[in-house]
Amino acid sequence: MGNQSTAIQLVEAGDIEEYPISAGDRLDSHYFLQWNLKRWRGSEFRKKADPEVGWFGFQLFCIAQDGSPIGTLPCDDQQLAFDLNLPLERWQALLKRDITPLHGWRKVQCDNGEIRFAHPVVTEVAVEALGSKKRNAAAAEQRRLNKRLADLRDMIERIGAKQLLTNPGFIERFNDWLERHHGGVQRREGMVRTALDQFMVENAQ
Repeated sequence: MGNQSTAIQLVEAGDIEEYPISAGDRLDSHYFLQWNLKRWRGSEFRKKADPEVGWFGFQLFCIAQDGSPIGTLPCDDQQLAFDLNLPLERWQALLKRDITPLHGWRKVQCDNGEIRFAHPVVTEVAVEALGSKKRNAAAAEQRRLNKRLADLRDMIERIGAKQLLTNPGFIERFNDWLERHHGGVQRREGMVRTALDQFMVENAQ
């Protein structure tokens, strides 16, 4: 692989693959890198690259986790050399090896308009990490919703309106109404009692 361009290149739409992760996606708690050891040990890069190249290649895998979008690197020799704490000349010399630290990386089009380097394995790891984050966030939100509904159900019973709970879907509809009309307000008994009266009047019309 020869020397890489030191500037972001403009290309016609469709010339290169679009990167699947948005520059707006974040992994603020991305402290651990999922690493498939069996896959790494069997990779052509690990087996054939010089130890020096292999070390800097692994560093690029890690550096890309902080890229924007996540999992990408800049198409800029000076920036890459800086990120690796290398003199530019030494980085460019590494790019002249038969197998370089950028082995497997290819240029992709990002949704922020930049052309950057992406690696299929790094992209796969980043996509999975984002998916896990979204799944965890959805599960946490479901737990919070379940607690809000349970607390609201208890409150309805305490204020003497238990009969309303026999109406299928009542607690969910009332909760949604509270979120729209009293979002962020602490649900004390007096507030819920007043809100319930308003809700019943509105739904009786």
